[in-house]
Amino acid sequence: MILKNSLLWAWLCILVCLSFSSRAVDCTTDTVGLCTPTIEQIIEETSIETIEFQADGILTTTETTTTTTTTTVSNQDSGDLLDGTNDYVTTKYEGDMDIDWGGQGPASMPSGNSCGQLGTDKCAMITGGGSSTSTMGVENMGTTFIQTVNISDLNISKGGRTNYTIKVEKQDAQDSIYMHITGKNGATDVFSGTDILSASGTNSGFQSYEGGFDFSGSITTVIIEVGGRDINLAIGPMFDDVTVNVLYNVINTIVEQTITSVEMFVAYNIDAPEEVIDIVEDIFDSNIPVETDVGLDFEPIEIEEVSYESVEIEIAEIEIEEIQVVNVDLAETETVEVSMVDVETEMELEMDLEMEVEDTVEAQPEVQEEPETTTEAPNETESEETNEESVEEVKEESSEKETEIAESKEETNEQEIQEEEKKDEEVKTVDKKESSKEKAAKKILKKIDDKKRYDSTSQLKTLVVMQVLGNTKSFFEDQQQLNDRLGFFTDTTLPDSFISDNNIAGYLLFGGSDFLMNEMIDSQWQQK
Repeated sequence: MILKNSLLWAWLCILVCLSFSSRAVDCTTDTVGLCTPTIEQIIEETSIETIEFQADGILTTTETTTTTTTTTVSNQDSGDLLDGTNDYVTTKYEGDMDIDWGGQGPASMPSGNSCGQLGTDKCAMITGGGSSTSTMGVENMGTTFIQTVNISDLNISKGGRTNYTIKVEKQDAQDSIYMHITGKNGATDVFSGTDILSASGTNSGFQSYEGGFDFSGSITTVIIEVGGRDINLAIGPMFDDVTVNVLYNVINTIVEQTITSVEMFVAYNIDAPEEVIDIVEDIFDSNIPVETDVGLDFEPIEIEEVSYESVEIEIAEIEIEEIQVVNVDLAETETVEVSMVDVETEMELEMDLEMEVEDTVEAQPEVQEEPETTTEAPNETESEETNEESVEEVKEESSEKETEIAESKEETNEQEIQEEEKKDEEVKTVDKKESSKEKAAKKILKKIDDKKRYDSTSQLKTLVVMQVLGNTKSFFEDQQQLNDRLGFFTDTTLPDSFISDNNIAGYLLFGGSDFLMNEMIDSQWQQK
């Protein structure tokens, strides 16, 4: 395929991929704990350069595709899981310890001054002095408070950390209290952590504790267990205001793509004469640039050979197509016209017959009237019978005449219609041949490029089309040369054939004018 005056030669010059990263993201599924909040931006650029050699210069088009990938790492907070307003737990399992969560061993829920510095509302007290292993695997416990929280709606998949806070009042140094949290993904344990808040032998009194446990991957449930031991069975360890928050990693990736195209045109030689530019354009129009080992070369474009036979065949093919289309349209039109003619003919015959019958009936009584006689009085019965017989005879004669007239008119109309149809067919046939041939010739001439309309090939094709339309194939045969007529030119000169120049008049006419012109030019140069 050849693209004229535009893309003559193109290839892929440069394919460049560039990547730019503002910061490296190190947060993956296997990351334990919280990732550092980060924004990573990767920019990839792919450039394709296309070169087009044109008649008047070189057009370079650079198309750059920029793909920007932005990755954002953030730490999301679930909020307090033990706050009933967050819809993770009901009132019974809130961290204000107004109600017993349930668990292992004996416990109590004191209030007022019994809770010490925990407040006067209510608090939880560990009263079990036993030494066994808890449900979550913690040893040396006597009492536990335990519950399971479903956090599957958070869709945690990139790891994170579980943080807690708790207030403890331990009046007996021999007692102990711990905080335990287990994270699960379905039925699989993801992490399990235990913090000893106040061990046996430590005189801690009132304290606020906080801590947490890191995890990786996905978690769907969190199990919270607070337990301990009352050694002296007097006043056991008490706790209140428990909070548990889950902080988890979230990674968002946004991909944006933009495409830009830049064109740069470099002219070969803008100062070159127009004739040189025309020659260069003709070279590019008639040849295909081809890259070789030694440089750029040209291969000539195949030119269609024009002959009388080739043009005649092309016109015939187009003419056949046009005639087929016209015949289909004429067939539909002729069917409608014939039906209309039949209807109009029938209506005219009926109207003529009605008018003739009316004229006959109106004129008949005047012919049948007889003058009255004075000699004999006619019989009324006989006169009536005579009148009836005459009327019937008149009706029969008029009907016979009407039939004959109708038949003659039908025959005449049929002959006229047949003759008109024959004439129309002949005229239509001639018109079809002429119009289809002319249309075919016009289509061939329209295919000629405007820029090449006046070159030798196009002129030859136009001339051949004209000869085909004129059916003068003999135009291209060897033509007879005209012979010179002997004696047409003679050596005889005409008298007074030489006219001498009037030198004086020439001097006055041209010399004076030249002098005045020089004075006028000199006067203009002197003006400032």
